[in-house]
Amino acid sequence: MKKTLYLFLLFATKMLVAQNANIRIIPEPVKLTVQKGIFTITPKTALVVSDKGDLHAANFFNQYLKKYYHFQLQIKEHPTPGSITIHTKKFIKAPNNPEFYSFQSKPSGIDISGNSYAGSFYGIQTLIQLLPVNATANQLNIAAVNIEDQPRFTYRGMHLDVGRHFFSVDFIKEYIDLIALYKMNTFHWHLTEDQGWRIEIKQYPKLTSVGAYRNGTIIGHAPGTANDGLKYGDYYTQEQIKEVVQYAADRFITVIPEIEMPGHASAAIAAYPELSCFPDKNTPTPKNKNLWSGDTTGKQVQQSWGVFDDVFCPSDYTFHFLENVLDEIMELFPSKYIHIGGDECPKNYWKASPFCQQLMKEKGIKDEHELQSYFIQRIEKYINSKGRQIIGWDEILEGGLAPNATVMSWRGEKGGIEAAQQKHNVIMTPGAWCYFDHSPNKQEDSLTIGGYTPVQKVYSYEPVPKELSADEAKYVLGAQGNVWTEYMQYPTKVEYMILPRMSALSEVLWSPANKKNWNNFENKLIKDTKRYQLWQVHFNEKWNQNANSSN
Repeated sequence: MKKTLYLFLLFATKMLVAQNANIRIIPEPVKLTVQKGIFTITPKTALVVSDKGDLHAANFFNQYLKKYYHFQLQIKEHPTPGSITIHTKKFIKAPNNPEFYSFQSKPSGIDISGNSYAGSFYGIQTLIQLLPVNATANQLNIAAVNIEDQPRFTYRGMHLDVGRHFFSVDFIKEYIDLIALYKMNTFHWHLTEDQGWRIEIKQYPKLTSVGAYRNGTIIGHAPGTANDGLKYGDYYTQEQIKEVVQYAADRFITVIPEIEMPGHASAAIAAYPELSCFPDKNTPTPKNKNLWSGDTTGKQVQQSWGVFDDVFCPSDYTFHFLENVLDEIMELFPSKYIHIGGDECPKNYWKASPFCQQLMKEKGIKDEHELQSYFIQRIEKYINSKGRQIIGWDEILEGGLAPNATVMSWRGEKGGIEAAQQKHNVIMTPGAWCYFDHSPNKQEDSLTIGGYTPVQKVYSYEPVPKELSADEAKYVLGAQGNVWTEYMQYPTKVEYMILPRMSALSEVLWSPANKKNWNNFENKLIKDTKRYQLWQVHFNEKWNQNANSSN
C-alpha cells in the first residue's frame, strides 16, 4: 500500500513538473500556481467586456487570434458559461500598483482582473503566452493557472532610431506590438539625426523637403569603403505621427519623441543654415571623394555615421526655432517626457565662434561644457512651462544638470548613479547590456557596429546599481533597449537584432529580481522562438549557441 501511494505521489509530482514546464511565460510572473485541467478556446467562446475601457485589451486579443489562428471571438457585455472575462477594478483612491493584474484559468472559463485598464491589458498578454504555438481545429487549450502579477519597474522601454534608416508606419506598428506583447510600456522614437530629419514640422517645411534626404550613404563599416550614390530619405507626416501615437496608446504604450540638440543637428542645419555658428561654411566632406555623393558646397545632410562638429548655435534664432518645433512636437505627443538628446555634442565650433565666446562672457559661463548646460536648461525651462519634462542622455550632467531633468544613462552606469545621488530620475540604458545594435553572436554574419552582447548578457543585467542606497535606488525608473540603425537598413535586420534580446530585457524589467533564473529563462526561450516563427518575424537563431559565453 505504501509503495503504491509512493508511486502515485511520484507520478503526480512528475505530472505537475511536466505541466509547469509547459507554462512558459515571459516575463516571469510574480506568483503562478498550476491548477488541474484545461480551458479550451473555440470560435464559440465569448469574450466578456462590461467596461468600454477594456475594449482595447479585448480588441488586441481578437486581432491576435484572427491574424495567427484565423478566428476571433464575439464580444459580449454579460458573462456566459465558458467565457473569457476581462474586468478592471474601480478604486476610490488610485492603487499603489496600477499595473497589477490577476489571471485565473480553469475548465469553466478565464477571468482577468486588472487594477487599471493597462493591468487588464497585461493579463491579455499572459493569455497570449499561454496559447499553443501550433493551432489545430480551432481549439486552443489553456492550462489552468492562478497568477498574480505586477511589474518591478515603471519604465520598461524600447528605442528605435529612424534617422540613420527610415522605417515605414506599418513596421513601426509591428515594433509597438512587440513592445506590447512583452508587457513593456514605452516607445522611445529617435526622430532626428545628422543623416535625416524624419518628422513633418509645418512651420519649417525645409526640415523635410531638404533635411529628410541625403544624396548617398557609405558602404561598409564607417568611415566606409565607398558611397552608394543613391538619394535616400523619407519622413512621417503629422497625420502618420498621430496615427502611431494612437496605435501605441491603444496598447498602453507611451511614445516619447526625441529631437536631438545641440549636437546631431546636421540635417536641420542643412535645411536652415542660420542654425549653425558658421552658416556660410561648407559642410566638411571626406578627403576620399569615393565616400561622398553629390554637391559638396553649402550645408549638407551627412552621408556617413559618426559625430560631426557643426551643431546648433546657442543663439536667439536657434532657440526661437527650437521652441516652435517643440510646440508642434508637444501637440502631436501627449507624453509627460520630451527627449532632447544632449549627447555627443562637439565643442569645436563653439570654441571658434566669436558669438559663443561673447555669450559666455556675458552670461558668466566658464567653458563650453557649461554652455551646453545653459543650452539644455533654457530648453528645459521652456518645456517645463508647457507642463512637460525633459529626458536627456547622460552628457546633460556635464556643466551642471538641468533642475527637473531625467537622465538616460548610456555610457555605462556612472551617469545614472550620479543623477540618482542628486535625486534625479534615471533610466538605465548602458551600452554593455542594453545596446541592441551590438553583435548578438561572437561570429556575426551580418554587418554591425561591433561589440558583443548575447542574450544571456542582457538577461544578467541589474538596473539598480549596487552603489546606490535604498533611498537613491527609488530614482531608477527602469531601463530601455536601444536600437541604433546605422547598420540596419531593413525591418528584417531590426527584428533579428532585437529578438530574443528584447524578451530577455522584458523579464529584467518586469519580474522580481529573485525570480530571475537563466536556466529557466533559457527553457522558456525555446518555446518563445517557436512563437517568433508563428509571428513570421526574423530572430537570431544562434542565440543559444553562444548563450554561455557572454562573460
